[in-house]
Amino acid sequence: MTRVVSWGHELLAEKIKKGQLVIDLTAGNGCDTLMLHRLVGETGQVVAFDIQSAALESTRQHLLEHGAVVRMWQAGAGKLPIASGVDLIQAGHESLADYLSQAPQGVVANLGYFPGGDPQIITRPDSTLKALRQACHLLAPGGRLAVVIYLGHPGGAEEGRLVDGFFAGLPAADFQVLQLKVSNRPEAPFLLVAEKRV
Repeated sequence: MTRVVSWGHELLAEKIKKGQLVIDLTAGNGCDTLMLHRLVGETGQVVAFDIQSAALESTRQHLLEHGAVVRMWQAGAGKLPIASGVDLIQAGHESLADYLSQAPQGVVANLGYFPGGDPQIITRPDSTLKALRQACHLLAPGGRLAVVIYLGHPGGAEEGRLVDGFFAGLPAADFQVLQLKVSNRPEAPFLLVAEKRV
């Protein structure tokens, strides 16, 4: 019952079709990136961000093992070409608008830190909120943004509170917002999903 990442994937899968553009704001080990790639297929485009080269290399290897076409980009690369495959960008997710020239149908993020990496390098509320604002602005009508929030690391509870407040403050005329939380485990990760109204 507490598989919030899987719930997020299922809710995204309802809206994402082959050939579309989707975004992973936090590449990490590449599990979400691969899930998005499977949803959009060989004709779709996935753009994934991470500031850590180790995370992007892990994601790249994971994707190559599954036959994906992968391109690597450094920060400041500018607008990406519209092309099928996966684009991995070593840049903060708060700069996502600098790289996109079309509206994504889905956006995913797992906040916290790169599993197996330096736990001192974490997502931060200021850059996360900037990324979420851009994602909501850029999201295609009918598209969804799914964010899993982890509370157990230093800074996690504060980021969770602020991100929860951001989602709660989205205008109801423009977005529907869903929260999935384990009520009797307040420290458990939880999921927030926003769907942009058509």
